[in-house]
Amino acid sequence: MSPEVPSNPELQPTTRAIRTGRSASGASLAPALWASSVWESTSLDDAHRRAVATRADEFYGRYGNPTVRSFEEVVADLEGAEEALAFASGMGAIASTVLALTSSGGHIVAAKQLYAGTLAFLQGPCARFGIDVTLVDGTQPGAFASAVVPGRTTLVIAETPSNPRLELCDLDEVGSIIGPFTLIDSTFATPLGQQPLAHGADLVLHSATKGIAGHNDATLGVIAGERDLVDAVWSYGVLHGAMASPFDALNALRGVRTLGVRTQHQAATAQRLAEWLSEHPRVSAVHYPGLASHPQHDLAKRQMRQFGTVLAFEINGGRDASTDLLDRLRLIRRATSLGGPESLICHPLTTTHASLTPTEQAETGVTEGLLRVSVGLEDAGDVIADVEQALR
Repeated sequence: MSPEVPSNPELQPTTRAIRTGRSASGASLAPALWASSVWESTSLDDAHRRAVATRADEFYGRYGNPTVRSFEEVVADLEGAEEALAFASGMGAIASTVLALTSSGGHIVAAKQLYAGTLAFLQGPCARFGIDVTLVDGTQPGAFASAVVPGRTTLVIAETPSNPRLELCDLDEVGSIIGPFTLIDSTFATPLGQQPLAHGADLVLHSATKGIAGHNDATLGVIAGERDLVDAVWSYGVLHGAMASPFDALNALRGVRTLGVRTQHQAATAQRLAEWLSEHPRVSAVHYPGLASHPQHDLAKRQMRQFGTVLAFEINGGRDASTDLLDRLRLIRRATSLGGPESLICHPLTTTHASLTPTEQAETGVTEGLLRVSVGLEDAGDVIADVEQALR
């Protein structure tokens, strides 16, 4: 058995993504799958030690798993965190973290520019449990801090870039808030696109189903941050039961090895597509932080290493024009996920944000003509040509 390769912060993140997360694999270069849901104890004392330990990964699958642990090690390393914790989905990560850190009578400040599933959880179960939620415009300076109620607000939640319009919040501003814990959903950026913890955030969260795993064959969520805080979330999460599957963790470990080259290619194609769309007469707006016309382009340059693999644009003609374009595409596929090898397109109003009321959709800019594109690994020229023929 070879020891875990130690993390070397002097190496670039793309190199560390390949080297770390091998503690459960021995001398194998391919990650090892530990499919067991339970491990044998050597004695009553040994069983008791495992039962009361924090995150024992050879006791019972809900408490931990060596393959899942390897995936957590990679994410922690890439985020510059002491610890990480994986879940069965991005929403499993959100729900477990919120309920671990907030109780009845508590108060959450959240950006209105959040994934619709997160908004539905905050405005549904959280409200039913007696947790108050204040929604603010996360793009406005000072909005989060001004909504914090000292002594009562326990959690501040932001998503940047946001889904689906790629709006940003200022990570330095959120990270400087004193009192409540701060949580950043960084799914669209991936750990190679930005590091919220370096800006002072307490926790960073990903739907690792997306760009981190990157092959549309794993469903995972993950958080990273200080060890004591992550362990506190684990203490609740082990009761909540939204624990990651070792099979999905294995696929994510494979995916993260190529995260650097994948996102570099995808972001370059997204930039070209965004620039091309911005000149098209049938397109009224393009939302991509890499464009100089993006209202927060300077902020993106300051806090992002790359501008991401997802963009959104608005087509003239509303829903009918959107339907027509989707029907004419030949290469880009109609699907609601992102970060995989195939370029995907969706109509947020009728898919990802269908749970919002018409008023909420309007407030968050989810219109009849808005389309979201997850850029894949195809040749950039082929992707642009497909959109061109569909618009024509």
